[in-house]
Amino acid sequence: MLSMELFRNDADKIRADHDKRGIPHDRINRVIAIDEEWRNALKSMEDGRRERNLAAKGIADAKKSGSKEDADRIMAQVKDLGDRIAQLDEKANSLLEERDSIRMRIPNLLHEAVPIGADEGGNTQHSLHGEKPQFDFEPKTHNELIEMNKWVDLERAAKVAGSRFFFLKGDLARLELALQTYAVDFLIGRGFTFIQPPVMMNRDAYEGVTDLSDFETVMYGITPDPLYMIATSEHPLTSMYMDEVIEPSLLPIKLVGVSPCFRREVGAHGLSDRGIWRVHQFTKIEQVVITHPDDSWDHHEDLLKNCVDLWDALDLHYEVVNICTGDMGTVAARKYDLEAWLPGAEAFKEVVSCSNCTDYQANRLRMRYRTSEGNAAVHTLNSTAVATSRALVAIMEQNQLEDGRVRVPKCLVPMMNGKTHLEPCQL
Repeated sequence: MLSMELFRNDADKIRADHDKRGIPHDRINRVIAIDEEWRNALKSMEDGRRERNLAAKGIADAKKSGSKEDADRIMAQVKDLGDRIAQLDEKANSLLEERDSIRMRIPNLLHEAVPIGADEGGNTQHSLHGEKPQFDFEPKTHNELIEMNKWVDLERAAKVAGSRFFFLKGDLARLELALQTYAVDFLIGRGFTFIQPPVMMNRDAYEGVTDLSDFETVMYGITPDPLYMIATSEHPLTSMYMDEVIEPSLLPIKLVGVSPCFRREVGAHGLSDRGIWRVHQFTKIEQVVITHPDDSWDHHEDLLKNCVDLWDALDLHYEVVNICTGDMGTVAARKYDLEAWLPGAEAFKEVVSCSNCTDYQANRLRMRYRTSEGNAAVHTLNSTAVATSRALVAIMEQNQLEDGRVRVPKCLVPMMNGKTHLEPCQL
């Protein structure tokens, strides 16, 4: 969330950002008004405590001098002061909770380079990569490929878990593991530390990394325990240092995480979203950087370069897009998406999101670094490296052969024990 200093000293900057997004200023004004009321309550409470301390001293002095009359008079004057202080304390706590609850719903400040747009139609192309695949036959969708080769069993998964779950089988399952290994090794080579995070988080940690009022609808809660299944390893990795003051010598902290991810993915979706494209459980390799504010925009470009180099190595056709104001969401200040070309859908579809969240998550997580003037918020960044199910779809559709087999990207052949093509599963 945005710092209170920004609301108190430069609220017009937040209002101007809201104007870019096309949202009203109501919440900004409400935060400022409640903050003023809270500070007045604190001042009244401090004045009351000061009055109580002076009264206590006056009573003690009166008793010492033997003036019971003066002591009784002072006691009568402050008879209800304790109750008034307690009421002010309760009011201040309530106001603080209300203020910060609203503040957590106010989005991050956008980078000046974010394009203006009402929705995803306002996103702009940043760059185009790879050769668009050409076929001398009618290319199949990934749904057709997984069915004819028996690489995925949706029907049996539905029996044991419900729709949008799947059993991954045979060579396609091996390719999924190869993608994980390749991506992790790739990022370790670029200075990242490999982390396997917990797949459940408590509410306090989750509210630190995302807007639960918006995101909670796609998350799985755990009953009766107050926990959530993670939607991406970005969330536990970013909150790993919550409530900590990080020594500057440790920055930047660069993490690569691998985990299963769980999303309800509610609502209707198009034909191209079926199969294993939009599912309730998938595996993702994620990059997370925690850094000094002065360096975060350089790291954002580095994260994008990691994605580009990784997806170039897979020899796939894709584009990088700049996400516009109307498609940005609450947490990120700037975001790039990688969208892979799917011949079956004849469209580019999102496979990677790369975001700089500046100090927005750090403020919510109370995550600081030490400075000579005191502690200050770090900046946090995240980027998908590979969401394996979507990468598999792109590989299948772009590398398919007329007989339904699929060429393995050259960089993954060593992880496939030299296997160059995915063959049908016999089970």
